[in-house]
Amino acid sequence: MEALVACYGDGSDSDSDSDSESCSHSNPTLGYSEGRAPLPPRATEVCVQPLPPPPIELLHPPNFLGPQDMQIHQTNKIRSFPHVDGNYALHVYIPINISSPSKKELAAFLKKISSQEPSLHVVDVDVPLNILCKNDEKLEQVALGREFHISLGRTVPIRVHQIDSVVSMLRQKLQTQQNYWIDFHNWEVFVNDDRTRTFLSVEVVHSGLVEIHKQIEAVNTIYKLHNLPEFYEDPRPHISLAWSLGDTSVSLKKVVGEEMKKCVGKPLKKCIFTCKFKGIECKIGNKTYTICKDSDR
Repeated sequence: MEALVACYGDGSDSDSDSDSESCSHSNPTLGYSEGRAPLPPRATEVCVQPLPPPPIELLHPPNFLGPQDMQIHQTNKIRSFPHVDGNYALHVYIPINISSPSKKELAAFLKKISSQEPSLHVVDVDVPLNILCKNDEKLEQVALGREFHISLGRTVPIRVHQIDSVVSMLRQKLQTQQNYWIDFHNWEVFVNDDRTRTFLSVEVVHSGLVEIHKQIEAVNTIYKLHNLPEFYEDPRPHISLAWSLGDTSVSLKKVVGEEMKKCVGKPLKKCIFTCKFKGIECKIGNKTYTICKDSDR
């Protein structure tokens, strides 16, 4: 962006005035400007005008996050496990992307919740949700335009010598997966194990639930073989859209419940949104491994 501004110039009056002044001072009789060397024969002096300024929307597009949008609160992030040299965080998940039509409905609901729970932040980006709610396009792109994850196992540390074994076994166990649809049907509130974070999420309760539970069981088997902690005994597949610091589950559930009551009497939708299973991935440290893809990809 700075390069674009530098190329066009800032379009200030002082620049345009100086350019027009140098043109008006040329002497047509002598064929050269005052204080300058004569021009070559038959040459004419060309007054170079600056480029017109670019449209303001080009320099500051609607989805641009300015400094005022990035006033991120000090959130005092806490690791779920201590950092140890030679350990790498392992996370197995189903990647999820939200379609454009669904984004608009989700964004409308998030705006209502955020107006009553100003402590909410966008997952991963850590921008306060109420700031993004001032612009619908920013809200949809930043809060809902990223890739979300349905966790199939706990995020746990593994040693470097375990990486190849974990990835190989995951691929072997999960390589053949049938196509299926995933319905996100309920708004739900979750709290992490040490109660340092509260999450506003959408949960899978019908279509896709059986298939996801089978995948979680397969991941658990591999975790056990590597002496890693298994997933929750009664897993509830979901994706998280926003979070707040500490345990704010009571107040957040109350706000969500009140908004859901307002929907009573309105035409019922089958689910909040739906998407197709597209595969399983495994992230270890900063590297992402493809475990499997659906047969249509």
